[in-house]
Amino acid sequence: MNHGKCTLCEACIAACPFAALMRQGNRIVVLESCRLCKICVKRCPEGAIFVAGEGEEQLDSRAHWRGVMVVAEWTAAGLHPVTFELVGKGRELADELGEKLYCVVVGSGIDQACREIVEYGVDHCLAYDHPELEVMRIEPYTSAIANAIERVNPGIVLLAATPMGRALAPRVAVRFRTGLTADCTRLEVRGDGELVQIRPAFGGNIMAQIITPKRRPQMATVRYKVMERAVPQRMPGARVEHCQLNSEELRSRVTVIKSEKKPPQTSLADAEVVVAAGRGVRSKADLAMLEELAELLGGQLGVTRPLVEAGWAGHTRQIGLSGRTIRPKLLITAGISGAVQFTAGVTGAELIVAINSDPSAPIFRTAHYGLVGDLYPIVQGLIQDLKGGTDGAVLAHNS
Repeated sequence: MNHGKCTLCEACIAACPFAALMRQGNRIVVLESCRLCKICVKRCPEGAIFVAGEGEEQLDSRAHWRGVMVVAEWTAAGLHPVTFELVGKGRELADELGEKLYCVVVGSGIDQACREIVEYGVDHCLAYDHPELEVMRIEPYTSAIANAIERVNPGIVLLAATPMGRALAPRVAVRFRTGLTADCTRLEVRGDGELVQIRPAFGGNIMAQIITPKRRPQMATVRYKVMERAVPQRMPGARVEHCQLNSEELRSRVTVIKSEKKPPQTSLADAEVVVAAGRGVRSKADLAMLEELAELLGGQLGVTRPLVEAGWAGHTRQIGLSGRTIRPKLLITAGISGAVQFTAGVTGAELIVAINSDPSAPIFRTAHYGLVGDLYPIVQGLIQDLKGGTDGAVLAHNS
């Protein structure tokens, strides 16, 4: 939309069959419901509407888009821990570029969250605090993030690859007609400000490096437990700006009738010790042996994708690119070959001990220690040792 040419005649709004255009103040905005039918392009008497890539390029030059923005994930319980991981990576990228780090917080009663986040290296926090934003509803939350982007024009926008972030990120990307890379495992910047978004692709066979050369902002989602948590540091001049949305931007098709808090659950992503089972486990019943080992170590049992697909375990126990990303102090893998889909989710583990009968299994390139042999006597020996049984059972088997 070329706002300089637009006369606000609203002919485009009347013509759109998908209700994908809306007036917000003194401008017309394109919503995520746009289907690129181009009816509005033909109906606009001023020629102010165009499809990106079919004529005009993005109006603002790349120099106009500066800084890194992190979208915080807030609920009534406070800031999700992934927010601090995003802020840590955002600060690193901003320092490399010599630019500012912004953070947008959306919710109700968020003063404490905003005060907390500026103590972790954020230069400028944009706060959208309103009772209508207490519960995440897609339309007003999308409008708040888009409003924040329009205020400061960040070159990079990072969101969490959580259910909330996965719902918001594509809608924001559509508003700005820019690219989005999901589930990044690494982020790097080039000297020209381009964000290199790295993630496994083609079934985990390659690590793709994705860039957004022509559009801004550059957008990516990052999974929980992939990046390092930010360290406390107060930036000179750090501030919180309270921003407002108008009544149209706060409107939603969803009405919250009632909300109930889920009982607290222990998350696999938060476990300090994880025992992970793969296809080397012969039957569903044999998972009980590995679960016993996990319990003796004060940890939890995780599994690879094939075991979930076989119905042996629930998806909440799945580790890897399509499951949970974990950063335990100790990870023991049993019968896991070590495909990229799995290893991409465990690279942050402090200590990895792999058990596999194949000495050439890729998992041994990731593990710190490896045990080559049948997992059953090895695991049973570990259990006996932890219960105070025969000393050296495992060593005797593998000697």
